[in-house]
Order: sequence, then C-alpha cells, then structure tokens
Amino acid sequence: MSVKPLEDRVLVKPAAEETKTASGIYLPETAKEKPARGQIIATGPGRRLENGKRAELSVKVGDTVVFGKYAGTEVEIKGTKHLIMRESELLGIIG
Repeated sequence: MSVKPLEDRVLVKPAAEETKTASGIYLPETAKEKPARGQIIATGPGRRLENGKRAELSVKVGDTVVFGKYAGTEVEIKGTKHLIMRESELLGIIG
C-alpha cells in the first residue's frame, strides 16, 4: 500500500523514540515522549491558489523536519506509524 498526500499535506515518518537518557537511564514505555522530528516520506502537489496554479511546497522527500508535539494525524502503513500533516504544521527543516 502506498500513500500519496493531497494538497499541501506531507507524510512524515517520526524519528525513533529515545529509550535511554543522556545519563544512561532506560525509560519505561509510559515515560517516553512523543518524538517531534521525523523524515518526509511523501508530499502532496501543493495547495491550489485562487489563480488555479499550485503553491510549491518548501519541503521535499528525504528532509528531516521538526513539528509540534500534537501535530498531524497518526496512520499505520505496513505496520509502521506515520503522520500526515499540513505543511503549515511543520516548524522547520533540520540540516
């Protein structure tokens, strides 16, 4: 199954959750924070403007991005959790 986002939406694969703190303490499943960064897997064609043209997205497949803690809608694709969100929910590009 493949997913192609619509309009100005992007498909993001969240980064793996940290299982150990910087000081070496292992975190239980309930204490882990939801990751706020991930990699763009697919992008939509862009939002349609009033003149009929499409606004180009500022991110591309492969970019590592930062997003809000509760941004997007979680979907499961081939047993892996992904997020679909609007480009406006992205906070920045890493790197």
